[in-house]
Amino acid sequence: MKRYFILFSLITFLAGCGDKKLSPAELVTKYYDAFNASDFTQLVPLITDSIIIVEGDYVMPFSHDSFREHFKWDSIFQPTYKIVELEGQNNQIIVTVASSSKRYKFLKDDPLTCRFKFLFNSDKITKLETLECLDTDWNVWQKERDSLVNWIETNHPELDGFIHDLTMNGAKNYLKAIELYKIEKTPCNIAQPSPRQNRYLYINCPK
Repeated sequence: MKRYFILFSLITFLAGCGDKKLSPAELVTKYYDAFNASDFTQLVPLITDSIIIVEGDYVMPFSHDSFREHFKWDSIFQPTYKIVELEGQNNQIIVTVASSSKRYKFLKDDPLTCRFKFLFNSDKITKLETLECLDTDWNVWQKERDSLVNWIETNHPELDGFIHDLTMNGAKNYLKAIELYKIEKTPCNIAQPSPRQNRYLYINCPK
């Protein structure tokens, strides 16, 4: 009888360990760990069945399926997230995060450092709101974005619309657009000819 009691106590203890609740700060930390690992399965236990993302005037509700698509779109740009500061308690956390990605590099704002407010329900993340982005020149951001969009519309119409396509394929087209644009805008490298040559040799010139 004693042996069964010990076994029952051990099972109860292990079950209790498995059900340990994460604090709000731990939830936020693991949220960004999941993005850094590009692993959506790590994210699922951290968020409610629906999650709301607020950016300025835009309020975007997501189900798990639609948030998975957003996650895939983001992962294509190979982002990294670093928590700079985290404060708050109970059902609200304010976190400052420095994020770097291929998209931010092109937009000349890398790393992008922003403050976010996380809200919770039933010990899970239910809402994420962008409060402010620090030292960000949105005029430069818009200029780089608009130049890319306009150039693609004229020169590669097959990629037109990438800026509004928030799917994995849209993100791939975004990166392809950046690559084509950079090739076009990069000056040719000119190699100095030998004395017996009567011309310049152009290297890596866009066709």
